Amino acid sequence: MSTHEHPDYLGHHFETPQQQYDSSKLGMWLFLATEILLFAGLFCAYSVYRSNHPEIFVYAHQYLDKTLGGINTLVLICSSLTMAWAVRSAQTNQRRGLILLLSMTLLFGCCFLGIKYVEYEQKWKHGLLWGKRFHPHTEETRSHEKTAPSAVPPAIASQPAPVAPPPPTGEDRSLIEAAPRGPAGLAAGAIEERKPGHEGSRPSNVQIFFGIYFLMTGLHGLHVIGGMSVIGWLLVRSVKGHFTSEYFTPVDLGGLYWHLVDLIWIYLFPLLYLIG
Repeated sequence: MSTHEHPDYLGHHFETPQQQYDSSKLGMWLFLATEILLFAGLFCAYSVYRSNHPEIFVYAHQYLDKTLGGINTLVLICSSLTMAWAVRSAQTNQRRGLILLLSMTLLFGCCFLGIKYVEYEQKWKHGLLWGKRFHPHTEETRSHEKTAPSAVPPAIASQPAPVAPPPPTGEDRSLIEAAPRGPAGLAAGAIEERKPGHEGSRPSNVQIFFGIYFLMTGLHGLHVIGGMSVIGWLLVRSVKGHFTSEYFTPVDLGGLYWHLVDLIWIYLFPLLYLIG
């Protein structure tokens, strides 16, 4: 058998390149299915906790930076575009375009992680962490504590509170309490005029939200790092000229994985940042 009939990139256990490509694609889809099952469990946990404690999620999401989250969403969408374009470049023997587009995808990944590091640093400095590590000490809290004692002058504070006049004769007064504000299931006053950092308006167990936040975004971040490692490996091989229109399977499979990572974030962003 000549080298043309059995190229170097063709495994010895495959008869044709098409058979190798189809087998690789099937294996990749099975792997992606397990990744979806992994994150599906986290999404189920999110749904259970949010349905049982909606006031926690409505309150705590105010501490997340929607601007940085939105920028990261745009960054990953752009990275999906460059990755899909890189696959097309490999299929059409455009080696320079492949190298450029893989480099851009890698750059977008670095940008995403950099923005996520800024977000994590803010949470760490303000004590907005999980479990027993949750000790909020934001600037709003400190300023509120400083201004609270002098908010009411002593002369006014010593006066008795005014008594509301009785209702006019003949006015009907309902004995049924007013319905709570906000979505169904919220505790009364749970989101009424809430401001981050004001201890008096904070519901209990807010650390549940941040535990879920760090678990889901942290696991996603690890997948981003894994995807960047794959892209870096593809970039090195592209520079060496390993990919052509006849053999581009690793680029195609790497692109599938990267698209899944991007898709997961597109779900995480509204669930965590846009609750209100």
